[in-house]
Amino acid sequence: MALFLATHTNKVDAKGRLSVPSLFRNALALHEFQGVVLFPSVKYPALEGVSMRRMQEFSERLDKFDLFSDEQDNLSAAVFASAVPLQFDETGRITMPKELLAHAKISENAVFVGLGLKFQIWEPRAYEAHRKQAIEHVQKNKLTVPKGSAL
Repeated sequence: MALFLATHTNKVDAKGRLSVPSLFRNALALHEFQGVVLFPSVKYPALEGVSMRRMQEFSERLDKFDLFSDEQDNLSAAVFASAVPLQFDETGRITMPKELLAHAKISENAVFVGLGLKFQIWEPRAYEAHRKQAIEHVQKNKLTVPKGSAL
């Protein structure tokens, strides 16, 4: 499974089109759906981006909750109800829905932030403030990557 790495800033054109960084498109090209799924973050003024395969994994994980439970219904409403599958055009752009741009307060430029199996899209100034807070939190709490099984 390909990873989303690095940070890229791209311009949103007058028609709301946004070029997805080539490294991200390459990671998504491994999947059947040639595009990306975006939905508003429930934690930040940002957008979450994943492959369609990852959305299917989310759906399977939600099946672990009792059917019709508040947990399942609320998580489904927060993620799936506002998720938008966006196909790449011939130049690797997606057309951003106005609702998503409004959630992240994106107008002229958007920052793509690689986060491993997902990525986020932020308004540049908001992301810079978030990044600084994240680094301070890691340093203050001396966070490290948990040990895993040997490869």
